[in-house]
Amino acid sequence: MNNDFVFEEPLLEGVILKRRNRFIMEVEHDGTIHDCHCPTTGRIGNIVFEDIPCLLSRSKDPARKTAYTVEAISLDLRSQPEKNWIGINQNAANRYVEHFLKNGGFSKMVGEGEQEVMREQKLGISKLDFRIGDTYLEVKTPLVSLQVECGSHIKTTKAAPFSSTDRFVKHINELANSLNDNKRAIMLLCFIYDNPGFVVGVRSTNSNYVGEQVQKSTSKGVEIWQVNFRITPQKVEMMRYFPSIH
Repeated sequence: MNNDFVFEEPLLEGVILKRRNRFIMEVEHDGTIHDCHCPTTGRIGNIVFEDIPCLLSRSKDPARKTAYTVEAISLDLRSQPEKNWIGINQNAANRYVEHFLKNGGFSKMVGEGEQEVMREQKLGISKLDFRIGDTYLEVKTPLVSLQVECGSHIKTTKAAPFSSTDRFVKHINELANSLNDNKRAIMLLCFIYDNPGFVVGVRSTNSNYVGEQVQKSTSKGVEIWQVNFRITPQKVEMMRYFPSIH
């Protein structure tokens, strides 16, 4: 049985000419330059977005200001016919996870058999992404540091310290607190490319504090897992998932 996440319409290939701001990328597609929605407002590696191949989805909303969303980028040459893609749509990552949760893709992580998959579950002062049976699950899609090799044709900038860690700390602590009433709590690190095993590539301005909070939460029983998806113009496939050791 094929449980891949198949797009309703195949993604379109284009080339990013410029990231104008956090929300807009200028993309050439089929000879026309479009303002396209960038689905993550944060940093994507330390890449300079000039002449970067990308995959686009077309919006069904005729009133939307941007007709396309950049779903993935590639660090391969434009001329390379079969490219390796890196998904950058953090909201879509939750849709992919939900699809595979409902289709038995994560049985080794959340158990086999039918279990109700509930989205956006309130817990304490937070809303966590999923509840599956008696397990809370929060999905994080790190993009600040990309664990891929860049060829000489890719321009990069010097990586600056990362400081936006408040939501991560809040969510991992809420997961730990949920263990008072539930059997399991999982932080799932989601990569829409083949990440060999997540490591913190860019230190945050409060790395020691974050590390302490992770250590405290995992000592209470919070599990950290990693999943790698592969995105193509036609679909998203699950490559592998495994416990992440920190």
